[in-house]
Amino acid sequence: MAKQLFLAALVLLASSVAAHGGLANYTVGDTWYRGYSPDDPLEDQEGQPWMIQRIWASIDPIFFVNDTGLACNTPGTAPPSYIPIAAGDNITAVYWYWLHPYGPMSVWLADCGASCEDVNVNDLDFFKIWEAGLLEGNIVEGIWYQKKFQNWDGSPDLWPVTIPATIKPGLYIIRHEILSIHIEDKPQFYPECAHLNITGSGTAVPSPEYLAKFPGTYKEDDPSIKIDIYSDAIKGQTNYTIPGPPVWDGLVNKYCQDC
Repeated sequence: MAKQLFLAALVLLASSVAAHGGLANYTVGDTWYRGYSPDDPLEDQEGQPWMIQRIWASIDPIFFVNDTGLACNTPGTAPPSYIPIAAGDNITAVYWYWLHPYGPMSVWLADCGASCEDVNVNDLDFFKIWEAGLLEGNIVEGIWYQKKFQNWDGSPDLWPVTIPATIKPGLYIIRHEILSIHIEDKPQFYPECAHLNITGSGTAVPSPEYLAKFPGTYKEDDPSIKIDIYSDAIKGQTNYTIPGPPVWDGLVNKYCQDC
């Protein structure tokens, strides 16, 4: 599988070096789950039994915090299938390439209830299970995770995260978000979503302070979103606050032991 990923990445990188990029596939263990490709015909992908990712029509970013596409991109059409995964296991997001160096990355889950195919993603309560931003140095000259996860040898960029081991099993949407802040006061959001069927014996659910809706959670005037990283006041800073609620630690809500 690694050789196939490498060869495919070489082809796509050669043809797309000027593009933004997007989440192409997912892996769980040795199993590869194909995502949506805006470069391939819609009719060959939408509704196919193997499709597990919500449709994103373009590699272009979302620019506004009140855009309904901020939840799961545009148009965000639901797929018919789910990635099976056990609580406590890793899922890896595969990007054929990524070029932007500045800004935070985060991974979210939302409990769909009976079905992820029928929900309105703008009504879901998402909670963050992973985040990374500025790792070392200052904002302009330092190292961000967004830059660190890039590979320039032709191999794909891999973004692994762990599903909380204690989470209540069920049908979930997993949402990967990259926020690029390399252009002055013009944030670029790149969200993509897929459907998960999480198994396990856990009972943990996040309490309200961890929950977020998209749109609704981010504010246009948030200084971590509307930011000029090259300004004299900011470029030398060594701290950056990632927008949104804190990462859920997976602990059972002490106010709701039987949830």
